[in-house]
Amino acid sequence: MVIELRDRGEIEALARTGSVVAAVLRAVGAHATPGTSLGELDEIARDAADRYGARPVQGRVITTSLNDEITGGVADARVLADGDLLSVAATLDKQGWFARAATTVPVGTVEEDDRLLLAATRQALADGIAAAKPGARLGDVSRAIGLVARSNGYGIPPLGGHGLGRQPRQEPAVANDGHPGQGLPLRPGLVFSLEPIFTAGGLDHLNTDHHPLLRTTDESRAAHTGHTLAITHTGPRVLTA
Repeated sequence: MVIELRDRGEIEALARTGSVVAAVLRAVGAHATPGTSLGELDEIARDAADRYGARPVQGRVITTSLNDEITGGVADARVLADGDLLSVAATLDKQGWFARAATTVPVGTVEEDDRLLLAATRQALADGIAAAKPGARLGDVSRAIGLVARSNGYGIPPLGGHGLGRQPRQEPAVANDGHPGQGLPLRPGLVFSLEPIFTAGGLDHLNTDHHPLLRTTDESRAAHTGHTLAITHTGPRVLTA
Protein backbone atom coordinates (compact mmCIF):
# COMPACT_ATOMS: atom_id res chain seq x y z
CA MET A 1 0.00 0.00 0.00
CA VAL A 2 1.48 3.32 -1.12
CA ILE A 3 0.45 6.30 0.99
CA GLU A 4 1.20 9.74 -0.44
CA LEU A 5 1.68 12.74 1.83
CA ARG A 6 1.07 16.26 0.54
CA ASP A 7 2.99 19.43 1.26
CA ARG A 8 1.39 22.79 2.05
CA GLY A 9 1.22 23.94 -1.57
CA GLU A 10 -0.37 20.69 -2.70
CA ILE A 11 -2.96 20.89 0.06
CA GLU A 12 -3.81 24.43 -1.06
CA ALA A 13 -4.32 23.10 -4.60
CA LEU A 14 -6.61 20.40 -3.27
CA ALA A 15 -8.52 23.03 -1.28
CA ARG A 16 -9.13 24.99 -4.49
CA THR A 17 -10.71 21.90 -6.01
CA GLY A 18 -12.60 21.30 -2.79
CA SER A 19 -14.11 24.77 -2.87
CA VAL A 20 -15.62 23.98 -6.28
CA VAL A 21 -17.02 20.69 -4.99
CA ALA A 22 -18.64 22.58 -2.12
CA ALA A 23 -20.11 25.16 -4.51
CA VAL A 24 -21.57 22.40 -6.70
CA LEU A 25 -23.24 20.68 -3.76
CA ARG A 26 -24.63 23.98 -2.46
CA ALA A 27 -26.12 24.76 -5.87
CA VAL A 28 -27.69 21.32 -6.17
CA GLY A 29 -29.06 21.48 -2.62
CA ALA A 30 -30.66 24.87 -3.25
CA HIS A 31 -32.58 23.47 -6.23
CA ALA A 32 -33.52 20.07 -4.80
CA THR A 33 -37.21 20.86 -4.52
CA PRO A 34 -40.37 18.93 -5.41
CA GLY A 35 -40.92 18.96 -9.16
CA THR A 36 -37.25 19.26 -10.13
CA SER A 37 -35.80 16.41 -12.17
CA LEU A 38 -32.49 14.74 -11.40
CA GLY A 39 -31.37 15.66 -14.89
CA GLU A 40 -31.99 19.32 -14.15
CA LEU A 41 -29.86 19.02 -11.01
CA ASP A 42 -27.06 17.52 -13.08
CA GLU A 43 -27.18 20.51 -15.44
CA ILE A 44 -26.99 22.87 -12.45
CA ALA A 45 -24.00 20.94 -11.12
CA ARG A 46 -22.27 20.99 -14.50
CA ASP A 47 -22.79 24.74 -14.86
CA ALA A 48 -21.30 25.35 -11.40
CA ALA A 49 -18.29 23.13 -12.09
CA ASP A 50 -17.67 24.80 -15.46
CA ARG A 51 -17.94 28.26 -13.91
CA TYR A 52 -15.03 27.51 -11.58
CA GLY A 53 -12.90 25.58 -14.06
CA ALA A 54 -13.33 22.06 -12.68
CA ARG A 55 -13.95 18.85 -14.59
CA PRO A 56 -16.00 15.80 -13.61
CA VAL A 57 -14.61 12.28 -13.32
CA GLN A 58 -15.61 10.11 -16.29
CA GLY A 59 -18.13 12.68 -17.50
CA ARG A 60 -20.31 12.55 -14.39
CA VAL A 61 -20.50 15.67 -12.24
CA ILE A 62 -22.76 14.17 -9.57
CA THR A 63 -24.36 10.93 -8.56
CA THR A 64 -27.95 11.23 -7.36
CA SER A 65 -29.44 8.48 -5.20
CA LEU A 66 -33.01 8.52 -3.92
CA ASN A 67 -34.47 7.07 -0.74
CA ASP A 68 -33.38 3.39 -0.56
CA GLU A 69 -30.59 4.01 -3.09
CA ILE A 70 -27.31 4.25 -1.20
CA THR A 71 -24.94 5.50 -3.88
CA GLY A 72 -24.18 5.31 -7.59
CA GLY A 73 -27.49 6.67 -8.89
CA VAL A 74 -27.55 8.35 -12.31
CA ALA A 75 -29.08 11.81 -12.76
CA ASP A 76 -31.94 10.88 -15.08
CA ALA A 77 -35.47 12.10 -15.83
CA ARG A 78 -36.94 11.13 -12.47
CA VAL A 79 -38.65 14.01 -10.69
CA LEU A 80 -38.23 14.78 -7.00
CA ALA A 81 -41.31 14.44 -4.81
CA ASP A 82 -42.14 15.89 -1.42
CA GLY A 83 -40.65 13.69 1.29
CA ASP A 84 -37.80 12.23 -0.78
CA LEU A 85 -34.27 11.87 0.54
CA LEU A 86 -31.72 12.78 -2.11
CA SER A 87 -28.07 11.77 -1.67
CA VAL A 88 -25.65 13.67 -3.91
CA ALA A 89 -21.92 13.03 -4.29
CA ALA A 90 -19.41 14.90 -6.44
CA THR A 91 -15.79 14.18 -7.32
CA LEU A 92 -14.09 16.90 -9.35
CA ASP A 93 -10.71 17.58 -10.92
CA LYS A 94 -9.18 21.05 -11.06
CA GLN A 95 -5.73 21.33 -12.57
CA GLY A 96 -5.01 17.69 -11.84
CA TRP A 97 -6.08 17.67 -8.19
CA PHE A 98 -9.14 15.71 -7.08
CA ALA A 99 -11.54 16.36 -4.21
CA ARG A 100 -14.83 14.78 -3.20
CA ALA A 101 -17.81 15.44 -0.94
CA ALA A 102 -21.35 14.20 -0.42
CA THR A 103 -24.57 15.30 1.21
CA THR A 104 -28.11 14.05 1.69
CA VAL A 105 -30.84 16.61 1.15
CA PRO A 106 -34.42 16.41 2.47
CA VAL A 107 -36.85 17.29 -0.31
CA GLY A 108 -39.77 19.31 0.98
CA THR A 109 -41.15 17.92 4.23
CA VAL A 110 -39.68 14.60 5.37
CA GLU A 111 -40.61 12.27 8.21
CA GLU A 112 -39.04 12.58 11.66
CA ASP A 113 -37.21 9.28 11.17
CA ASP A 114 -35.57 10.73 8.07
CA ARG A 115 -34.48 13.86 9.93
CA LEU A 116 -32.92 11.71 12.65
CA LEU A 117 -31.05 9.64 10.04
CA LEU A 118 -29.68 12.79 8.42
CA ALA A 119 -28.68 14.22 11.78
CA ALA A 120 -26.84 11.02 12.66
CA THR A 121 -24.73 10.98 9.49
CA ARG A 122 -23.83 14.63 10.01
CA GLN A 123 -22.90 14.01 13.63
CA ALA A 124 -20.81 11.03 12.60
CA LEU A 125 -18.97 13.16 10.05
CA ALA A 126 -18.26 15.81 12.69
CA ASP A 127 -17.07 13.17 15.16
CA GLY A 128 -14.87 11.53 12.55
CA ILE A 129 -13.25 14.84 11.64
CA ALA A 130 -12.66 15.64 15.32
CA ALA A 131 -10.91 12.29 15.77
CA ALA A 132 -8.61 12.85 12.77
CA LYS A 133 -5.73 14.34 14.73
CA PRO A 134 -2.06 13.91 13.92
CA GLY A 135 -0.77 10.99 15.96
CA ALA A 136 -4.13 9.22 16.04
CA ARG A 137 -4.85 6.19 13.90
CA LEU A 138 -7.37 5.58 11.16
CA GLY A 139 -9.20 3.13 13.40
CA ASP A 140 -9.91 5.98 15.83
CA VAL A 141 -11.65 7.91 13.05
CA SER A 142 -13.59 4.91 11.80
CA ARG A 143 -14.75 4.02 15.31
CA ALA A 144 -15.93 7.57 16.00
CA ILE A 145 -18.18 7.28 12.94
CA GLY A 146 -19.34 3.78 13.73
CA LEU A 147 -20.32 4.59 17.30
CA VAL A 148 -22.92 7.07 16.07
CA ALA A 149 -24.50 4.51 13.76
CA ARG A 150 -24.49 1.61 16.20
CA SER A 151 -25.80 3.66 19.11
CA ASN A 152 -28.77 4.72 16.99
CA GLY A 153 -29.49 1.31 15.48
CA TYR A 154 -28.44 2.19 11.93
CA GLY A 155 -26.75 -0.11 9.47
CA ILE A 156 -23.29 0.55 8.06
CA PRO A 157 -22.89 -0.79 4.52
CA PRO A 158 -19.36 -1.85 3.48
CA LEU A 159 -18.55 1.49 1.86
CA GLY A 160 -16.62 4.54 2.99
CA GLY A 161 -14.02 7.12 2.19
CA HIS A 162 -10.60 6.89 0.57
CA GLY A 163 -7.49 8.82 -0.29
CA LEU A 164 -7.49 11.56 -2.91
CA GLY A 165 -4.83 13.63 -4.62
CA ARG A 166 -3.59 13.23 -8.18
CA GLN A 167 -6.11 10.39 -8.59
CA PRO A 168 -9.80 10.36 -7.67
CA ARG A 169 -9.34 7.22 -5.58
CA GLN A 170 -6.14 6.34 -3.73
CA GLU A 171 -5.04 4.60 -0.56
CA PRO A 172 -6.00 4.52 2.22
CA ALA A 173 -9.50 3.08 2.36
CA VAL A 174 -11.46 4.64 5.23
CA ALA A 175 -14.10 2.39 6.78
CA ASN A 176 -17.15 3.67 8.63
CA ASP A 177 -16.42 1.54 11.67
CA GLY A 178 -13.24 0.19 13.17
CA HIS A 179 -11.11 -0.38 16.23
CA PRO A 180 -9.49 2.51 18.12
CA GLY A 181 -5.71 2.44 18.28
CA GLN A 182 -5.44 0.37 15.12
CA GLY A 183 -4.83 1.11 11.46
CA LEU A 184 -2.73 3.65 9.62
CA PRO A 185 -1.10 6.39 11.73
CA LEU A 186 -2.41 9.84 10.79
CA ARG A 187 0.54 11.95 9.67
CA PRO A 188 0.53 15.55 8.45
CA GLY A 189 0.03 15.63 4.69
CA LEU A 190 -2.38 12.70 4.55
CA VAL A 191 -5.51 13.54 2.50
CA PHE A 192 -8.66 11.41 2.40
CA SER A 193 -12.44 11.58 2.33
CA LEU A 194 -14.66 10.69 5.28
CA GLU A 195 -18.05 9.42 4.12
CA PRO A 196 -20.53 8.20 6.74
CA ILE A 197 -23.24 6.15 5.01
CA PHE A 198 -26.00 4.80 7.24
CA THR A 199 -29.15 2.77 6.53
CA ALA A 200 -32.30 3.28 8.56
CA GLY A 201 -33.23 -0.41 8.68
CA GLY A 202 -30.11 -1.40 10.61
CA LEU A 203 -28.76 -3.84 8.00
CA ASP A 204 -25.20 -3.65 6.69
CA HIS A 205 -25.88 -5.52 3.45
CA LEU A 206 -26.09 -4.11 -0.07
CA ASN A 207 -28.43 -4.86 -2.97
CA THR A 208 -26.06 -4.93 -5.97
CA ASP A 209 -28.54 -6.19 -8.59
CA HIS A 210 -28.22 -2.95 -10.56
CA HIS A 211 -24.54 -2.15 -9.97
CA PRO A 212 -23.08 0.50 -9.90
CA LEU A 213 -26.33 1.61 -8.24
CA LEU A 214 -26.34 0.22 -4.70
CA ARG A 215 -29.52 -0.06 -2.64
CA THR A 216 -30.55 -1.21 0.82
CA THR A 217 -31.72 -4.81 0.95
CA ASP A 218 -34.81 -4.03 3.00
CA GLU A 219 -35.93 -0.89 1.09
CA SER A 220 -35.21 1.28 4.12
CA ARG A 221 -33.77 4.72 3.46
CA ALA A 222 -30.10 5.64 3.40
CA ALA A 223 -28.15 8.83 4.02
CA HIS A 224 -24.63 9.77 2.89
CA THR A 225 -22.48 12.74 3.86
CA GLY A 226 -18.81 13.42 3.42
CA HIS A 227 -15.85 15.77 3.12
CA THR A 228 -12.28 15.62 1.92
CA LEU A 229 -9.86 16.56 4.67
CA ALA A 230 -6.12 16.94 5.17
CA ILE A 231 -4.19 16.08 8.29
CA THR A 232 -2.05 19.05 9.31
CA HIS A 233 0.35 19.64 12.19
CA THR A 234 -2.43 21.52 14.03
CA GLY A 235 -5.28 19.11 13.28
CA PRO A 236 -7.71 18.17 10.52
CA ARG A 237 -8.46 20.69 7.78
CA VAL A 238 -11.68 20.26 5.82
CA LEU A 239 -11.00 20.98 2.14
CA THR A 240 -14.57 20.82 0.81
CA ALA A 241 -16.39 23.17 3.20
